[in-house]
Amino acid sequence: MSNYAAPIRDMQFVMNELADFDAVAALPGNEEVSVDLVDAILDEASKFAGEVLAPLNWSGDQEGATWTKEGVRTATGWKEAYKQFSASGWTALACDPAYGGQGLPKLLSTAVMEMWKSANMAFSLCPMLTTGAIESLMLRGSDEQKDMYLPKMVSGEWTGTMNLTEPQAGSDLAAVRTRAEPQGDGTYRIFGQKIFITYGEHDMTDNIVHLVLARLPDAPEGVKGISLFVVPKFLVNADGSLGARNDVHCVSIEHKLGIHASPTCVLAFGDNGGAIGTLIGEANRGLEYMFIMMNEARFAVGMEGLALSERAYQHALQYAKDRIQGTEAGVRGGPKVSIIHHADVRRMLMSMKSKTEAMRALAYVVGAATDLAHHHTDQSVRAQKQAFVDLMIPVVKGWLTENSIDVASTGVQVHGGMGFIEETGAAQHLRDARITTIYEGTTAIQANDLIGRKIARENGVTIKALIAEMRAVEGRLDAADPALAAIRRSLAAGIAAVEEAVGYILATYNDDIKAASVGSVPFLKLLGIVAGGWQMARAALVAKEKLTQSSGDKDFYTAKLATAHFYADHVLSEASGLAYTVVNGAASALALPDDLF
Repeated sequence: MSNYAAPIRDMQFVMNELADFDAVAALPGNEEVSVDLVDAILDEASKFAGEVLAPLNWSGDQEGATWTKEGVRTATGWKEAYKQFSASGWTALACDPAYGGQGLPKLLSTAVMEMWKSANMAFSLCPMLTTGAIESLMLRGSDEQKDMYLPKMVSGEWTGTMNLTEPQAGSDLAAVRTRAEPQGDGTYRIFGQKIFITYGEHDMTDNIVHLVLARLPDAPEGVKGISLFVVPKFLVNADGSLGARNDVHCVSIEHKLGIHASPTCVLAFGDNGGAIGTLIGEANRGLEYMFIMMNEARFAVGMEGLALSERAYQHALQYAKDRIQGTEAGVRGGPKVSIIHHADVRRMLMSMKSKTEAMRALAYVVGAATDLAHHHTDQSVRAQKQAFVDLMIPVVKGWLTENSIDVASTGVQVHGGMGFIEETGAAQHLRDARITTIYEGTTAIQANDLIGRKIARENGVTIKALIAEMRAVEGRLDAADPALAAIRRSLAAGIAAVEEAVGYILATYNDDIKAASVGSVPFLKLLGIVAGGWQMARAALVAKEKLTQSSGDKDFYTAKLATAHFYADHVLSEASGLAYTVVNGAASALALPDDLF
């Protein structure tokens, strides 16, 4: 079983050198945010992740959550860890100070979030969903709702959930049937069933605040007739104390491939007269409001992909250093060596390392852009950064999570046969990662959003601006330096592949959406790989400069340059094949009639 040590040095590098921490710190409201403060928070978060959360990861997976008639019981140690977590102020890190939050930048909370998810993915899902619920209430809740719920959600005394899908609906939210009946006093009675509700019931807090999609009696059909309601587990009295138990109950929890310690609940609303809720914002705009929470959740799920990749890499690296097997290739009669000396094991480890570092860089850059989009004093900068964030959210969610399955699977492979044995722990990372490509919309949903809303709808304006930024970095790579020249060649080819694929999407989408959609997931992967390569190229430029200046930390910068070189040779090189699929793959994918499958 491996320990977890947060990769603080790489986090600091990405935050300072790639995500432009100085620009974030200069934003209004960040006057107290300094490098020293950030380093102190990262250090404390690392200790909590490594010492409190990580030790519960394996035991929680083995024990799981338990359903009882009285409610869901979390795994041993879970309740105590959550109380420590909230008491330490971690739930309030990026929340509005008006409701007890610390108001720290998303760039910083992104790094801290990575630690929670690497240390204990199943635990981290609870505060993640609470954060999304807080965001929705902040932006669309009434003053009364904010005052009633936010202080205790921000403090971590209460948690939050989002209740979207139903047994007959899946991802088709137009099929939602849960109904809300107005009572004439500003409240509604909610009737229906919701499935796949993460932490919909648990024993860690006194109350759970559910955000629920439902239909009013006079609502139009389809997604235009969905409203959003806040429905607490316990009703809240005027003085903030808890009142009667609301009519929402967990009738079962799912038995899952992974994240066993996270209770995935089936919630029944209104079996005994109706669950009491209040409307958030305006009627029939619920899906629009829920997407506030959804975008927050999609970014956070992308971070799960990064975090699980980091944990799987650390696990595999430690095993490769410790496992003695065989002699080194080309050394006749040599001693037995640890498997990290074997060429293919080194390739696998470098694949895991380079993808993980590329994912971290891209995610943190998007996190920093979110800060600028929300708080920059120049409206044109805010708009530009928001367009970039909107473009990249499906990539962060889709590409990082798809990568995590590959990286965690490679981690099992590094372990050999022992990786298939549960006791080594490597398999848990793969099992836990598998849900991430489904959470908050499958990879295809992300990819269709990417090519439709984010590219075709605006005629490629934002992605063309991104391509120009990438080309500027390509132009800075010194063709006379062997490592930088190799990165430049691969990045140039990758950018050309993105450009070709974007051209096809723009030429095809409006006339033949089905043909364009065949290549949507390959395109998402293509853009992720090249955007990751863009960030690795930037990292290589910084590392080369630092090495030239002999500015210290030589080993770190040497490794960073080598990792960027590997990424260019082994990952960026996939770009042209994906572009070929985007441009040429539709005919063969759509060729067979249904009855020939």
